[in-house]
Amino acid sequence: MAMLEVNHLSIQFGGLRAVDSFHVNIEEGELYGLIGPNGAGKTTIFNLLTGVYKPTEGIIKLDGRDITGKSTIEINKAGIARTFQNIRLFKDMPVLDNVKVGLHNHHSYSTLTGILRLPKYFKVEKEMNERAMEILKVFDLDKEADYLAGNLPYGKQRKLEIARALATDPKLLLLDEPAAGMNPNETQELMDTIRFVREHFHMTILLIEHDMKLVSGICERLTVLNFGQVLAEGETSAVLNDPAVITAYLGE
Repeated sequence: MAMLEVNHLSIQFGGLRAVDSFHVNIEEGELYGLIGPNGAGKTTIFNLLTGVYKPTEGIIKLDGRDITGKSTIEINKAGIARTFQNIRLFKDMPVLDNVKVGLHNHHSYSTLTGILRLPKYFKVEKEMNERAMEILKVFDLDKEADYLAGNLPYGKQRKLEIARALATDPKLLLLDEPAAGMNPNETQELMDTIRFVREHFHMTILLIEHDMKLVSGICERLTVLNFGQVLAEGETSAVLNDPAVITAYLGE
């Protein structure tokens, strides 16, 4: 059984069918790529997988569980986390607190406990601080734990967003164009980070990316979208040499 099974996934906005019968099976531990020209529907698929949009048709299963049409919170608790092309951090909050936001999926206390500062409040806060620091150390961000997130360099903000997503303890991590805005050195470092995340956290990853060097360097399999439909799918090297894929990119 695949970690993620998606069949006949479609969504229509008015008269526009933005995604049409999308399908994919991603195995546990796989690093899978989703590519395509601008406007192909890649981010729309991420929004469908994470409950931002409700599909017009289709089924989404995570570890055999049907999560189609669930809310964003329900889907996150089921085990899907994501990052965004345009970084979405709490920029006026410290780096540590950004990661702790993700930890609230598994560490919580009542409002009354928080207001009255009951013993459970201090116990949970201590556990979250320790776990957040462990995650930050993985990304070499522990020394910046007290910095405001918005004051981090761009590349470290990207890392922090991934760290926060991992704090929710997902089964599947969705990365939406994580190399956007990065220079070649930052992109290479990002590739190393993604590989490390996969191995260290035993993570299954679905990656949207325009950078072909990055995609060909880390993804075993790919799906190519064009106008909301699957244009090609399969082993990375074969897909990237498909004439239809080359034409789609040259025509972008």
